[in-house]
Amino acid sequence: MGSSRLPGKVMMELDRGKSVLDYVMDQLSFSRLIDKKIIATTDLEQDDVIEQTADRLNYECFRGSAENVLDRYYQCSKKYHINNILRITSDCPLIDPQIVDKVIEMYLTGKYDYVSNTLVKTFPAGTDVEIFSFELLEKAWKNGTLSSEKEHVTPHIRNGKINCRLGNLENTNVESHFRWTLDRSEDLELMKQIIKNIDKKPILLKHILNLLSKKPELVKINAHIHPNEGMLKSLKRDDEEKDQYEKTN
Repeated sequence: MGSSRLPGKVMMELDRGKSVLDYVMDQLSFSRLIDKKIIATTDLEQDDVIEQTADRLNYECFRGSAENVLDRYYQCSKKYHINNILRITSDCPLIDPQIVDKVIEMYLTGKYDYVSNTLVKTFPAGTDVEIFSFELLEKAWKNGTLSSEKEHVTPHIRNGKINCRLGNLENTNVESHFRWTLDRSEDLELMKQIIKNIDKKPILLKHILNLLSKKPELVKINAHIHPNEGMLKSLKRDDEEKDQYEKTN
């Protein structure tokens, strides 16, 4: 609920009383390969409403650090004895369960310790999926020190700081210029238009691309927003922390 760019976005209504969080969980319910779904939020009072929503939807809810999301993931996985962690962020209410399953299938081949569809970006923003082992998560938790590593969970893994096998699911067509992730009010408006115009469950990547080909004006709603605002903000804090360390040592 404490998003700096769009406060309260997780509980904002997308369609007929259904919130962003409702949509995330609805879309994921169509996955064939997810064993257990846990909503991992902060221990701040403002996020009590998220725990209440989890109770209403009959999902487990874990509460942990607001700033150190890496620690929140580690403590949640440890509590529930989870060996393989699939990470879906709540700003992706139109997450495609078919893409989710393809990433899981790639991971289950045993060839990789970490698989994502974002190492090389060929999918639209808002369809981001990553899966990794608890062993890898624990290494990142023990060694990740930068703000970006703590806030975004997996940079310490993806940036080659840990010796592991990385796998990337690539899309047939490069469609990374499209965006339906939720950071700004314009993103919310685009998602509402997508949901309004697609009468299917679940809403898949192919359905959205088909809609945007017929109504290209919808793309303009959020076309001006930088695709990596959150990460750029974290990297700026990394630089500030490094400068401060150099001044004091």
